[in-house]
Amino acid sequence: MRKLLLIFAMALSSSAIMAQEEFDVHFDDATLRIDYTFAGNSDEQLIALKELARTDSWWGRRVNLTDVPLKGNGDLALYDIATNALIYKTSFSSLFQEWITTPEAKDAVRSFEFTLLVPMPNRSVRAEIVLRDNTGKESRLCHTINPDDALIRDRSAQRALPHRYLHRGGDSKECIDVVILAEGYTVQDMDTFFEDALIATGEILSYEPFNSHRDKFNFIAIASPSEESNVSVPQDNAWRETAIKSNFMTFYMDRYLTSGAVYEMYDLATNIPTEHLIILANTANYGGGGIYNSYTLTTAHHPSFRPVVVHEFGHSFGGLGDEYFYEAGDQNDEMHSLSHEPWEPNITTLVDFDTKWADMVEEGIEIPSEPTDERKANYTVGVYEGGGYRTKGIYRPAVVCRMRDNVASRFCPVCERAIERVILHQTVQSEE
Repeated sequence: MRKLLLIFAMALSSSAIMAQEEFDVHFDDATLRIDYTFAGNSDEQLIALKELARTDSWWGRRVNLTDVPLKGNGDLALYDIATNALIYKTSFSSLFQEWITTPEAKDAVRSFEFTLLVPMPNRSVRAEIVLRDNTGKESRLCHTINPDDALIRDRSAQRALPHRYLHRGGDSKECIDVVILAEGYTVQDMDTFFEDALIATGEILSYEPFNSHRDKFNFIAIASPSEESNVSVPQDNAWRETAIKSNFMTFYMDRYLTSGAVYEMYDLATNIPTEHLIILANTANYGGGGIYNSYTLTTAHHPSFRPVVVHEFGHSFGGLGDEYFYEAGDQNDEMHSLSHEPWEPNITTLVDFDTKWADMVEEGIEIPSEPTDERKANYTVGVYEGGGYRTKGIYRPAVVCRMRDNVASRFCPVCERAIERVILHQTVQSEE
């Protein structure tokens, strides 16, 4: 047994060395921040480059550089100009891509901020960023990045805000760094913020598969003070000056709490190891939001804070879809097209179910599946109608799940597998 373990450990070490060597061929140990603007309406979407910035050290993944665990609503690929070889790829979603599915987007044109962090290439690359709507229609922008460009803003000397490690699984170059920002906490509220951030960290790490992989995570809380306590609540005519200018009533939905100040979020995290963002809002109002590879934003003083922060992190980290649903006519019920398979791993329209969790449905479970009490209690994997905000036409893998119910004690098996795939993709070199 010891010999087998030694061989396995040697294989992992060799794999890590090869991954580092591949990284060193194409990249410097530095971060390139790319700020984009997404604009348009439901018919046409445009992408514009706003600014490039550089900081020392790269804290993101150094393995599996050219593939992604989830398709997302968009992706960014970097190609070596000299060889045309793909050297890096990442996927994401954005608030803009949600907005274009709303009724407002049929008549209005809006713009949204979006930021991506990538390793700094050591020679010129071609960047290709692609946005997809819910039917798969694409918009794209290609631009060249020269690492010697004098107009790449150097932020390396900018002083980092005060911050604390709340959980340290290991070195930032080998772990997944999750930054927690304060929203609506004044300087006098900072002790409360750090207490809330510790609660959020502990709650996330108490769920599988995060708990089993806690050594692969660092959680870092940043003291980002606001001028005023609480956040903006437009339905109450309450607008406040806060660190990232968040507000409820996104897309005219009372409990949807988001922020359009994406550039500001990354400004606040400058020169602090950052891969994923969690933003805690100093309010007792119920609400939040989570966007894949963008950010989680949730309220810290509502009684449901603990399950909600885990749920929203399921969105932003794991790319999981909502498994609950509303009555027809809700603002979100057009977010997913019933004629296409959604990219989220835990919801399906059955258009291409074999790409989802068909392999996890045991023999004898009918499709669609009946949501019996026994299956609810056992988190039995099936195909249960109702999800993605629709009562009909979209299906979820379990009767209950953290992505559906605040009372659920865990993520369902399909969501757990999806999250683990993301964790391993970011930390362990694939053998393929």
